[in-house]
Amino acid sequence: MPNTSTKKNYGGWIFLALTLITYALLGLLKPQAATQAFNLFTHVIAQILPVLGLVFLLLLAANLLLEPKRIKRYLGRGSGLKGWSIALSGGVLSIGSIYPWYAMLSELQKKGMRTELIAAFLYSRAIKLPLLPLMIHYFGAVYTLVLCLYLIVFAIINGILVEKLTKQSR
Repeated sequence: MPNTSTKKNYGGWIFLALTLITYALLGLLKPQAATQAFNLFTHVIAQILPVLGLVFLLLLAANLLLEPKRIKRYLGRGSGLKGWSIALSGGVLSIGSIYPWYAMLSELQKKGMRTELIAAFLYSRAIKLPLLPLMIHYFGAVYTLVLCLYLIVFAIINGILVEKLTKQSR
């Protein structure tokens, strides 16, 4: 009979401790380099925190409002064109770093979201709405429109391929 007790993994805490020790040593040996590293750290955190906050709010809303049966209806096996539309438009509208979105997509997958829609969401993030006016200015409206259409088509193809490949590996 397998052991069902949970074993705590302290790897994250050990990594944090080693990182802090490294920065402390750097601060003692080269205070100017430590100050630059700390300033870079605070700059990155300031950029990431708003997106993390948004994602955590979306996760909270998803946990409170979205029941597994609703997710399965809109993003599950029988969602059809509606599911593709939600995944593609969600990917285009998503902002910020990709890493916080992984947590939300993982939660949605546990509640019934199809793997192919997750792949399409991630691929369609290549279309950046805030950058479209700049792209139109430099490359023209026709080029921008064609590129966006290609990205959406390939997001769908990518989703279908990911679904087929993950079915074979199970």
